[in-house]
Amino acid sequence: MYSFLNKFKLRGKLLALVLPLVIIPIFVVAGVIGLIANQQAYLGITKTSKDDLQHLSAFCIDLLNSHYQQFQVYKQDKAQNLNNELATLTALSYNLVAAENHLYAQEKIDLKTAKNEARLALRKINVGESGYIYAMTSRGVLQAHIAREGENVFNEQDENGRYFIREMCAAARASKPGETLFITYPWRNAVLGDKKPRTKVVAYKYFREWDWIIASGSYPSEAIGDAAFERQAFAKLKESIRAKKVGTTGYIFCMDSKGTFTIHPDSEGKNRINEKDLDGNSFIREMCTNKSGWIRYPWKNSGDKAARMKIVRYEYFEPWDWIVAAGSYEDEFYQEANKIKTYIFLIMTLLILVVGAAATALVVQVSRIITSPITHMMTVIKSIKRGNLDERITVSGEDELAEMGSAFNRMTDIIQRNKALESNLAQQCKMASLGVLSSGVAHEINNPLGVILGYAGYLESKMGEDNPNYQYIHEIKRESKRCKKIVQDLLSYARTPRPTLEPTDLNSLLQQIVDFAANHTDMRGVTVSTSFANDLPLVELDGDQMRQVAINLILNAGGAMPDGGNLTVSTEAADSTHVNILFSDSGAGIPAESLEKIFEPFYTTKASGTGLGLAITRQIIEQHHGEIHIDSTVGSGTRVTVTLPTEREEL
Repeated sequence: MYSFLNKFKLRGKLLALVLPLVIIPIFVVAGVIGLIANQQAYLGITKTSKDDLQHLSAFCIDLLNSHYQQFQVYKQDKAQNLNNELATLTALSYNLVAAENHLYAQEKIDLKTAKNEARLALRKINVGESGYIYAMTSRGVLQAHIAREGENVFNEQDENGRYFIREMCAAARASKPGETLFITYPWRNAVLGDKKPRTKVVAYKYFREWDWIIASGSYPSEAIGDAAFERQAFAKLKESIRAKKVGTTGYIFCMDSKGTFTIHPDSEGKNRINEKDLDGNSFIREMCTNKSGWIRYPWKNSGDKAARMKIVRYEYFEPWDWIVAAGSYEDEFYQEANKIKTYIFLIMTLLILVVGAAATALVVQVSRIITSPITHMMTVIKSIKRGNLDERITVSGEDELAEMGSAFNRMTDIIQRNKALESNLAQQCKMASLGVLSSGVAHEINNPLGVILGYAGYLESKMGEDNPNYQYIHEIKRESKRCKKIVQDLLSYARTPRPTLEPTDLNSLLQQIVDFAANHTDMRGVTVSTSFANDLPLVELDGDQMRQVAINLILNAGGAMPDGGNLTVSTEAADSTHVNILFSDSGAGIPAESLEKIFEPFYTTKASGTGLGLAITRQIIEQHHGEIHIDSTVGSGTRVTVTLPTEREEL
């Protein structure tokens, strides 16, 4: 991270460091608020939806119970009315028998005729659709009956095995005169085609004179208007339950404990006890077993593309053995929560964008305020580095940067004055010393050298190359020239010549220098190799002076490897505006104490040398606004790095 940030300018660093401090908390706070709000919305809507299902199921139970209670009252009223009607008919029949007995008592008719007339009259009376009047003795012998007259039914049993005739006979004998008695029992009349028992109500009175029990019987289910009214009321009840919607597509349904739907949109009357959801669970059977509770299961209707999760609240209605259920799909009552979630996301996104944009603008403005003076300082510093000591930093404000700018301006003033003094003093000292040295060299060396070179040239012209003495004459001539070069180096260092810069292919120049220097006598046994970067730009430099630099460094490397070794000359891009020239040898290396002095004039570790080679080399490189750096390890070798700018700067 540190190295990554170092690639940015100060303004970029401020943006990279400050913006996350602003944006990240906004993201975190917005995310936490959104998450909590979303969870609370889901919890609230889930609770509300479950409460709705609970209320709907309770509403349906209340509706069924209300219907049940109303019909219980209605049936009680009807039963009471039926009892009154049967009592009236029984009393009428009783009076009819009493009238015939009265005629017999007046001897208007005999007893047999009286009983026969009474039988005929009783058989003609109808009670409801299938009820009738009958008479029997206290021993169970039927005296008047529409189908079984003359039979003894004393041991007759109802559908539950009860001896109801015996009960009637015993109760009649024990009754008070004129008292009307009632009995209710389940009865299936095969003659009428009954497939299952029906409740039958019988009112009876005991006519003691004839030992007749006179009875009127009827079925409450045949009461006029009962069946039609019940069907109509129940149909309205079912319609009310069907009309109650649960969400968009949910509904209320009812079934008995055997799994047969009694109220359902499309499966009414069907048994679904073995119905399974998409996970293979028998959810209907589970509801019938538990009778009350919550159930959640995946379900796919015929028109759905995929399964949806359904949640159902179900309760038990014991009077009818019904299970009442209210169900809805979760995705329907989560729609509002999803809308809230979308709104929260949009608001949080908008908030982050607005605050982020405002924060970015503020940070950019702050960074501009901070970095603009620094940028101005860097511009002035670069200009001063190029030698324009007249440049000054414009100071505004009273902050630390203003103080630094003022201090830099004062320092520049001092440097400008000191540099002028130093330059004059150095030049005077150098020229004074070199003047003395040059005059001595010119007098003491140049004249003898001229004589030596003259005679050597003369002798060289008189001899052929196959002459054994030719080599000696050649060596005399070469060494004399070397002495002359020493004088020239002294004069060159004193003159401090300015370079003439031209765009130069550095790789091509170095290749020429390597080819030339590799054949020098000081490079015997040394293997010189090159490794040039292919994408180097043209470099503004003085070719002759740079040739002098490279030759000096190559020959110095050769001198450090008298027994032979390897020298590599390479180039590389240092950055977008600088290139490096590297000279790496495998020589003896330079001691640490000598590294600090090797660029000083006249300092040398060689037995024969002026110590001006590296001094002139550094002088040339600095005049190109470059740098030279030496890394050396004794016994391992030396690496010299020359860094040059690619762009032309004012000299």
